[in-house]
Amino acid sequence: MLAACGGNRVKDPIPPVPQVDVERFMGDWYVIAQIPTRLEREAYDSVETYTLREDGKVDTTFRYRDGGFDEKIKTLHPVGTMREGTGNAIWGMQFVWPIKAEYVIVYLDEDYQQTIVGRSKRDYVWLMARTPAIPEADYAAHIARIRALGYDVSKIRRVPQSAAGASRPVEAPATP
Repeated sequence: MLAACGGNRVKDPIPPVPQVDVERFMGDWYVIAQIPTRLEREAYDSVETYTLREDGKVDTTFRYRDGGFDEKIKTLHPVGTMREGTGNAIWGMQFVWPIKAEYVIVYLDEDYQQTIVGRSKRDYVWLMARTPAIPEADYAAHIARIRALGYDVSKIRRVPQSAAGASRPVEAPATP
């Protein structure tokens, strides 16, 4: 994720959703698929957890296993800051001071169960859900959305997720 911290000077900003109810957005989000940063190339069981602070910033815990389900869980703790005037849809995600990576909520379903987070550079994207797996029809619709936003969807990687309470992992089908 640190690689996502580069400059954000882009002629064609990625369009955010009009409004995000931040309190509803808080909690756990499983990473279903992504165009990964260097740290996420072989991530398994990736989960982002957001917690709203009293000062309006968002404490984030990113948990993942690097290379397989049997690997030790690694964590990162960036802090999100919502940009004023964006309906809480554009954040600066700070992994290292003073750099804030662009974090744009480009899709959010009305039930706050599935979301897509992107960047104007179209270099990284994250499809996330409240559950470790989503229906294939939803996945296909999200890939179409990501493509329409200007991403090269051939770079998308499905993130293998362990099923909660199951004895074996949820299989990650090949990328379209």
